[in-house]
Amino acid sequence: MLGEIHDALHEFPGLEGKIDEMRTSDSAFAELMDSYDTLDAKVRKLEELGTPVADETIEDLKKERLLLKDKLYDLLRD
Repeated sequence: MLGEIHDALHEFPGLEGKIDEMRTSDSAFAELMDSYDTLDAKVRKLEELGTPVADETIEDLKKERLLLKDKLYDLLRD
């Protein structure tokens, strides 16, 4: 939905410290976080600017973002 916030701090409330810790100590986690942040910024930019893009394209990007979020959450739970 337009205007929703999906950055990691909003998606994983209360885990800011663990995210910071893992970002510095786990390069695979840091890479996933960077990918998530980049993808989230791309989706938000497309939505906020009203850039003409096929519905399927934006949905595919959102699905990819969700898969990354799930992977990150699995790592944060360990």
